[in-house]
Amino acid sequence: MTSLKILEIDPWLESNAEALGRRFARFQDWQKSSGIKLLEQSQGHHYFGIHFEPKTQEWVYREWAPRAHQLFLIGDFCQWSPEQHPLTKDPNSGIWEIRLPAQTLSHADRIKVRVIGDSGTYDRIPAWIQKLTQDPETHDFCGQVWTPEPYQWENPTPKKPSALLIYEAHVGMGTEQKRVGTYREFATDVLPHIAKLGYTAVQLMAIAEHPYYGSFGYHVANYFAPSSRCGTPEDLKFLIDQAHGLGLQVLMDIVHSHSVKNIAEGLAHFDGQSGLYFKEHEHPLWDSMLFDYSRDEVRHFLLSNLTYWMEEFHFDGFRFDGVTSMLYHHHGDIVFDNYERYFDDQVDNDAVFYLQVANTLIHQINPQAITIAEDMSGMPGLCLPTEDGGIGFDYRLAMGIPDHWIKLLKHTSDENWNLDELLSVLQNRRTGEKTIAYAESHDQALVGDKTLAFWLMDAAMYHHMGKDDDNLVIDRGIALHKLIRLITLALGGEAYLTFMGNEFGHPEWVDFPREGNDWSYHYARRQWSLANNPELKYQELQAFDQALMHLAQTLLKSATQEILNVDQDNLCLQIKLEDSILVLNFHPQNSIPDYEFPTHNKAETRYQITLSTDEKTFGGHARVTSGQELTSQEGILKAYLPSRCGFLLEKVTT
Repeated sequence: MTSLKILEIDPWLESNAEALGRRFARFQDWQKSSGIKLLEQSQGHHYFGIHFEPKTQEWVYREWAPRAHQLFLIGDFCQWSPEQHPLTKDPNSGIWEIRLPAQTLSHADRIKVRVIGDSGTYDRIPAWIQKLTQDPETHDFCGQVWTPEPYQWENPTPKKPSALLIYEAHVGMGTEQKRVGTYREFATDVLPHIAKLGYTAVQLMAIAEHPYYGSFGYHVANYFAPSSRCGTPEDLKFLIDQAHGLGLQVLMDIVHSHSVKNIAEGLAHFDGQSGLYFKEHEHPLWDSMLFDYSRDEVRHFLLSNLTYWMEEFHFDGFRFDGVTSMLYHHHGDIVFDNYERYFDDQVDNDAVFYLQVANTLIHQINPQAITIAEDMSGMPGLCLPTEDGGIGFDYRLAMGIPDHWIKLLKHTSDENWNLDELLSVLQNRRTGEKTIAYAESHDQALVGDKTLAFWLMDAAMYHHMGKDDDNLVIDRGIALHKLIRLITLALGGEAYLTFMGNEFGHPEWVDFPREGNDWSYHYARRQWSLANNPELKYQELQAFDQALMHLAQTLLKSATQEILNVDQDNLCLQIKLEDSILVLNFHPQNSIPDYEFPTHNKAETRYQITLSTDEKTFGGHARVTSGQELTSQEGILKAYLPSRCGFLLEKVTT
């Protein structure tokens, strides 16, 4: 076999060449036998579930439940008569089917399927249902027949951005009111805000239907149904259409790593026995079911799910949640201290194969699509093309970076920050594999933790965020909030992400309505008015974030990062990024005039400050401002470095 490119990129993998070869051979064998028909074979949503066939003028409903004794379609159309409409089983495939005359079902009819199996009789939600509704009094979920007028798309998908700047968002939290926000409200109120800030993509959480709102959308029950809490499928299409009109890519946070245990709403024990879609054991930490990627039917279900969201809703890609859990039988609950961990018998090779096929399908549907892996294990090749021996993702999340920031703020005083350790964390990524840097996502703000702004300023944010209020805690917090974002974006990866509201330093934390907080929405919303109030400093943090996004292309395009100077005593850093130099002073007190540092360029060179964290409009003190010019002499640059300040120098070419 020809040597895989992954071995050229990382020669340390040579001892695992045999395991990599087996992984690649399995994928290659599949590609030769079935790969060319992949898209054709990932269209289950057009076959299973409930559909109207114009040719025969019939409704047809199909379900895979091989071990069930009997299935009946029930609902409004038959006054919920339990056994009036039995399905017929194909004994070879285990697929059940019923056909009904055109007049039997109507738009918005509520339906379920009664399944009689070894474990008893249960009324279930059809596995491939595309619309649900929840009774406001009983809270019971039902599937719905959904045949509206086809949505008329207005906007083409925008081109893949040169700088991927992701705004992670939760539609339900998108309102300031204490309730669940809607798709249309988000499209009207939040999308223009995202585009104005300069982000190039919006990543939507909690899209697939989930029975418990407090799960943040990660305990999915119905994989082909958009969450009905926020509106109809057409409302979601409107949101995506409007995003495309604003030039934003739309990514879906997809959960193919596990599934809710609920019998009433989900897929567990669907045909009356354990297994079927899932492995026999549950996730030990997440209280959920684990997909069995070894089964053709399960891969068909999940691959069809990807096709459905891309073709029906025009999603531009996916962030795959829980990839570490998928990749290993131990679900990542170990220390990854050597390369053998990535290739031993604890690797779920069926999951690896599924992810290779999934990435192939996504890029076959749309070659410009974006796929992101949430993986903390560092699996080699995760973000390399499959033909190079990789798994095929475009990006992985730099999960160690936000954890490091929280650890620093919790346990280390400002004057004791270790700059070498910080640089190591920010630059720790695999050669040739693209990474998304972020200072905080939704994970860091969940109840029990809090946003970076609240770690920095805590209760002082309730009383001292007025622009005319001088407060040392707030001054420190605002300065570090900007510095953390600047260095994370500049050094942490090839793309950047933030969670909605954190661009202006949203206070507190995220906590969804639950019994423990008396079902309150107080912390499950975004307080946009804070950033819109001209008298508050939140507006200044947002102004900095906007300026940072507009310079992000310059920062992210750098193919090389050259450390020019690490000054631990003064907590100062200078890093060369192509034709730019990032200058940082993290020291809490020391402002240093005429600070000298090397540029590694002997020629006399002019530089101009294009971004400074110390601008007045960003809540700074105007000690260093944009537009100032500096000239290096004999490879040395002198600059004034104010305390807790960072600025970007760009080479003047004219």
